[in-house]
Amino acid sequence: MKLKASTQILAAMVLGVVVGLLLGYFGGAAQYEETAYAKIAGNLLEKLDFVGSMFIRLLKMIIIPLIVASLVSGVASLGDARSLGRLGGKTFLYYMCTTAIAVAIGLVLVNVVKPGERFDPENAPKTAVATESEPPSIMSILEDIVPENIVDAMARSSVLSVIFFSILLGTAIISVGEKARPLAAFFESLNAVIMKIVGWIMALAPIGVFALMAKMVGTLGLSVMKPLAFHMLTVILGLALHAVIVLPLLLKVFARYSPVRFIKDMFSAVLTAFSTASSSATLPITMECVEKNAGVSNRVASFVLPLGATVNMDGTALYEAVAAMFIAQAYGIDLNLGQQLVIMLTATLASIGAAAIPSAALVTMVIVLRSVNLPMEGIGMIWAVDRILDMFRTAVNVWGDSCGTAIVARLEGERLNKQAATD
Repeated sequence: MKLKASTQILAAMVLGVVVGLLLGYFGGAAQYEETAYAKIAGNLLEKLDFVGSMFIRLLKMIIIPLIVASLVSGVASLGDARSLGRLGGKTFLYYMCTTAIAVAIGLVLVNVVKPGERFDPENAPKTAVATESEPPSIMSILEDIVPENIVDAMARSSVLSVIFFSILLGTAIISVGEKARPLAAFFESLNAVIMKIVGWIMALAPIGVFALMAKMVGTLGLSVMKPLAFHMLTVILGLALHAVIVLPLLLKVFARYSPVRFIKDMFSAVLTAFSTASSSATLPITMECVEKNAGVSNRVASFVLPLGATVNMDGTALYEAVAAMFIAQAYGIDLNLGQQLVIMLTATLASIGAAAIPSAALVTMVIVLRSVNLPMEGIGMIWAVDRILDMFRTAVNVWGDSCGTAIVARLEGERLNKQAATD
């Protein structure tokens, strides 16, 4: 019987720990020094390092095509430029504000807990070239958003420029209308193809997890798990604060809807999101819960929820901000306030390009790391526990989409479920 992806990754993680401990023991124990066992262990660790590095290269390879295809097709799917008016404005405002709040919560927590400082910088995965640069100014960030040459920006992996151009292109497609329909169909097809490639890459996740985990544990020992435990706790605490305090408060104030009743209405959708770790797979159930249980009209639900599954990733953005800071702390890199603001901005924008599939945040994680010149190899430190955190952040993503749908519906003058509304 074929194991589920989550089971495969967890099994690979456990196996990687076991193999890493064995290789570390035979490679480092005094009685095995200068023996064939030590040489074999060292050789295997080198090969595992190569496999892990190749997997990270695959993630880097797909990032720019993923941003372009996902964003252009997502914006173009709105269908009518007028949809970007009142309804679209309220929806985007909610999504951007809640995502920014989630990132801010994550940054505050990671600066307080400092999980990465429990990781010895000498033991962090080595980078090919040490990069040092002056912190980017606000003006330089704004200049980087608008590219002089989009092809050159793609070649340089200037992700802010690519995100801006993709949103602009998608908006232009729906503004032109019928004449641009072939172009919209092209990007929709391109997105489907890119998603297939991402699926292939993610199918290699158990191998990547095994290699990265075995190499790290074989080199560092089980001490690597302690900072990862603090990393997990920081992320989960941030997600809990956002899901239990921020979103219910917004729901109560703007939708005048009982948060307790609403979580009951949306429970099956949130549970499905947690178990599948996919916003897209959960979308049909989310729409059914919002419409039948909460009383939101199909007009609002069919616009807000599919858009939210593409661009509203509160949990993902929070996770990426915490992960970036964890990696910086692990490498002993001190990021100032300006650089953390860059992380906040980039994590918010990068979450828009995150595909609604399991572990997709690790792909867009490259965007956040690149924005402040953090080493890409740092992804290997957090990959082992990503799948577990993926389930939590996806549940928060879907919960945020659901709350947003109710809020937008109420602002549009709709009367929600009479038994749940508090007025």
